[in-house]
Amino acid sequence: MTAWPDNRILTLFDIELPILQAPMAGASGSALAIAVGNAGGLASLPCAMLSPQQIREEVALIRQHSRGPLNLNFFCHRPPADDPARIARWKEALQPYYQQSGADFAAPSPVSSRAPFDQASCELVEELKPEVVSFHFGLPDADLLARVKASGAKVISSATTVAEAAWLEQHGCDAIIAMGYEAGGHRGLFLTDDLNSQVGTMALVPQIVDAVRVPVIAAGAIADGRTMAAAFMLGASAVQVGTAYLFCPESTISALHREALQTANGSQTAFTNVFTGRPARGIMNRVMRELGPISPIAPAFPLAGGPLIPLRAVTEPQGSSGFMSLWAGQAVGIKHHHGAAQFTRMLAEQALEKRVSR
Repeated sequence: MTAWPDNRILTLFDIELPILQAPMAGASGSALAIAVGNAGGLASLPCAMLSPQQIREEVALIRQHSRGPLNLNFFCHRPPADDPARIARWKEALQPYYQQSGADFAAPSPVSSRAPFDQASCELVEELKPEVVSFHFGLPDADLLARVKASGAKVISSATTVAEAAWLEQHGCDAIIAMGYEAGGHRGLFLTDDLNSQVGTMALVPQIVDAVRVPVIAAGAIADGRTMAAAFMLGASAVQVGTAYLFCPESTISALHREALQTANGSQTAFTNVFTGRPARGIMNRVMRELGPISPIAPAFPLAGGPLIPLRAVTEPQGSSGFMSLWAGQAVGIKHHHGAAQFTRMLAEQALEKRVSR
């Protein structure tokens, strides 16, 4: 497949197909990465919810079973300031759910954590030498970023506005992910917290393409050959696919999440901060409807999730997804029933057919 209008990403990452598997923390691991990598796309491993030893073990599996390059993904948020009063107010808001479910309200709340990129993470990158390192919520401090680049890794990050894309280019990104409004999971925004600034993929990609010199990767509602071909028409050099890979058997989502994906459509997703404290797009459920979707009292990322953990522990075994994050993008209604390798190849083939037939 050589008929792509822009081969810069293929050359930059040494991949066969201009398709990046979105690194979805808690929803993907080595199995999905191996399948995508062997199909010719860029395999990705989300590291924010893994211990260093877990990352080592997952990377070893990927290296053993996949021939392609690997992207390790990290979060770049600042750890939140201690705010016990706000956490207490948040838990009080959840008290009726504790009473209804029988969860122990008096017990200390578990800590919901997402590890930011730090010195230890950087040492891990230097040890494991991934071909690509991607970041969410901006970039790490300049000294750490310099070490990542010195390890030989290409660096990419997500931009949700043109201003963020320009900032990322100025600070050394080799390519930029243009994350449209439609995308599922956590918003990558970092220069603003104003959700009114968020732009749809169709509008965002060409504006970022015009604003930067580095290759642009379209993300948000890329779910089939039509949407991938459209991204290239807008000037993208590649696409990043998230929600569509959740339908694959290699994803690690729960049975309840998988069931929700099968029945949802795009109008049933919304931005919410009730699960972690940062805006993220997911399928509407009980706690989103009743406390949000955006709650002004939710603690800062990632602390909002802690008091929800006991509620999930009680309700999920009962078959309820009312308190779990069901991350999905607005293209969730474009469904498929393929393994990740087959889907990756099919996506590329369909996109090329759309380009040839237009």
